[in-house]
Amino acid sequence: MLDPNLLRRDLEGVVTQLQRRKDPQPFLDVARYSALEAERKAIQTETEQLQARRNAASKQIGQMKGKGEDTSALMAEVNGIADRQKAGTERLEAVQAELQGMLMSLPNLPQAGVPAGADERGNAEWRRWGTPLPMDFTPRDHVDIGAALGMDFETGALLSGARFTFLRGPAARLHRALAQFMLDTQTLEHGYTECYTPYIVNREVLEGTGQLPKFKEDMFWVTRGGDEAQPEQYLISTSEISLTNSVRERILDAAQLPIRLTAHSPCFRSEAGSAGRDTRGMIRQHQFDKVEMVQITRPEDSDAALEQMVGHAEAILQKLELPYRVVLLCTGDMGFGAARTYDLEVWLPAQDTYREISSCSNCEAFQARRMQTRYRTAQGKTEFVHTLNGSGLAVGRALVAVLENHQQADGSVRVPTALRPYLGGLEVLRA
Repeated sequence: MLDPNLLRRDLEGVVTQLQRRKDPQPFLDVARYSALEAERKAIQTETEQLQARRNAASKQIGQMKGKGEDTSALMAEVNGIADRQKAGTERLEAVQAELQGMLMSLPNLPQAGVPAGADERGNAEWRRWGTPLPMDFTPRDHVDIGAALGMDFETGALLSGARFTFLRGPAARLHRALAQFMLDTQTLEHGYTECYTPYIVNREVLEGTGQLPKFKEDMFWVTRGGDEAQPEQYLISTSEISLTNSVRERILDAAQLPIRLTAHSPCFRSEAGSAGRDTRGMIRQHQFDKVEMVQITRPEDSDAALEQMVGHAEAILQKLELPYRVVLLCTGDMGFGAARTYDLEVWLPAQDTYREISSCSNCEAFQARRMQTRYRTAQGKTEFVHTLNGSGLAVGRALVAVLENHQQADGSVRVPTALRPYLGGLEVLRA
């Protein structure tokens, strides 16, 4: 959530920043916002004036009673003031609720160095690592390679519908090995604390990290025992949600920062807006696994932490011997809560292109303000922390990349050296 005081101080500047982002609808009804802000100020001013008059009248009543004088007129005035105050309080609550709703619908402001652009075509390539391996045969995609290794889309569709996958045998084992390898790298080499989190969370938790209210239709949600009277709960679309919210409504000590957390979890996304895109294979699934990285930092440390997190994700790709590039997202391609985002895109030979496998974002205080998470400075003041998140990596897409980049002419797949200990020393995957 944006700082309400920023909008009050520089509404025009905020609107200009919001216009750098892509959205088919206006982000902010400026006229309505301005009218509500003016009404809020008027109610608060009137409330202060009424309270001052009530205090003065109450004091006068006490003095008059001491002298035995008639106080009925003043008592009636005080009672009238109380009624006006009650009405003012109720109206103020309604105004503030509407203002809060408007604030909750606004995306984060992009940092100054983020390139302008309407979509992915405006992204800026930052660097590349590795060279795609030459193949003296036509590379097959992961669907064809994986079929012989236990990648079963038909059974997944039979059980759950389109965009679900059933893995067995070598494919399932490779999937598990990748997740364990990523967790070990992030915890043992990069200093993250491994966590196991709930996969179903409450509505306010998703509001904290920004998935709600805007992206409800991209989520899966459930009711307990089918009881419609109970508030719905949501399947997480990433463990960023539960990891970041683990510090919600807390005041942290500066000595606790930075906090680095990681978790391996399934992720559930209805992908309502993605019909017809990437429907073949494991690129875009309703259920997939991811090893997530989250950092909670002091504001002055978050930019450096973002660069560090990108390096942590890069290390996984390098150990897996996968060519990739790092891309700085433009204003129109960034996520709702991000102020700056880097995507890591891995090379896929069958598609002859790079595809996203990790996204690392600095959300600054946007999520912290929604979660009410602060830290206490050395001076004893409290300030909002900055939150960052990144994929370290998406397990399914890493499996796709390993299969395609390390495929061999006979249909087998060479196992990257770093991954072999997680597969019992196996060097080649075969049917």
